[in-house]
Amino acid sequence: MNEISDKEILDQFFNGDKNKSFSLLLKKYQERLYWHIRKIVISHENTDDVLQNTFLKVWKYLYNFKQESSLYTWLYRVATNEALAYIKKNKPEYHLPISDNESEFKNKLADDNFFTGDEIALKLQTAINTLPEKQKLIFNMKYFDEMKYSEISEILETSVGALKASYHIAVKKIEEFLKND
Repeated sequence: MNEISDKEILDQFFNGDKNKSFSLLLKKYQERLYWHIRKIVISHENTDDVLQNTFLKVWKYLYNFKQESSLYTWLYRVATNEALAYIKKNKPEYHLPISDNESEFKNKLADDNFFTGDEIALKLQTAINTLPEKQKLIFNMKYFDEMKYSEISEILETSVGALKASYHIAVKKIEEFLKND
C-alpha cells in the first residue's frame, strides 16, 4: 500500500470524512512525532501525554491550517510547542543543577524499558541533555531526524543562519562533554 500524501489527507479532511482523514494523519505521523517529543521530554509516559495533547490540538486547529507551510512542519511545530510547554509547566523536574540533572537523567534513561541504547548511546543522550533547550531541539532535529535547516527554520521560526550557528555550538559542546567524560 502506498503512503497517502499530506494533500490527500487534507483534501479528505476539508471535503470528505474528517474522522478517516484524522486516522490517516495519525497513522502517518504518530510514530515520528512520538520520537521527536521523546527526545525533548525523555520519559515514555510524559511523551505519551504530550503526544496526546499534540493530536488534540491538531484536531482542534486543523480547520484553521492555512497550508502556508507543509503539514509535516506544522505538526512538528505543534508537537515542539506542546513539549516545551510541558517542560515549562514541569520546570523543577527538568531544570535541576547540571550535576544533579546528569545523574537523574542517567537513572531515568537506564531504568526506562523503552530505551534500548548501549553505553555509548547513553553517554550521547546525557551529553545532549546538558545543552540549552533550543540547542537540544536543533541538534535532535538535524542529527536524529535528519531535517533540513529550512524545515527546522519553519518549525522553530528562526533563521537558517541562527540554526547553523546553534547546531555548530551544540556539536562542539557535545564533543567537549564526551571528551571530558
